[in-house]
Amino acid sequence: MDAPSIQQPEVGTTFRAAMRRLASTVTIVTSADGARHHGMTMTAVSSLSMDPPSMIVCVNQSTFLHDIMLSARRFCVNVLRHDHAAVSTAFSGASSPEERFQIGAWLQTEDGIDYLSDAQANIFCKKVAAVPFGTHTVFIGTAVDVALNDDAKPLLYRNAAYC
Repeated sequence: MDAPSIQQPEVGTTFRAAMRRLASTVTIVTSADGARHHGMTMTAVSSLSMDPPSMIVCVNQSTFLHDIMLSARRFCVNVLRHDHAAVSTAFSGASSPEERFQIGAWLQTEDGIDYLSDAQANIFCKKVAAVPFGTHTVFIGTAVDVALNDDAKPLLYRNAAYC
């Protein structure tokens, strides 16, 4: 079936509006390259495959996290709970990079990857590919370890607000 023929003033504007209608689980993706560590709130995260267990993380190329992930070997996807809105806000730019890790219960792996100890889940990944596309890079990682906590209600984001 062909898509409906609807005249749109600008596909980019309507596409953005359509994407805002998708409710997404909020995550904080963290990474470290030895000298630097960083984290950023993200919803452009998804499972890719069960065999091997893998994730995709889409990161804007203009961000500091993108720069670190290009040189880093590992990253962590921290799946947030409904009561992590303040942590999410801090990692979405409301706090300076130095202050971000002061909000929430953060720990660090032996290789310097920060993880939120009370997240619903922490998925530790080894980066296996980075595919640039448009304004973003799709980072593909295979899961090397997973930590699970209580299955609380997830923090969801829709139409520029937590829900």
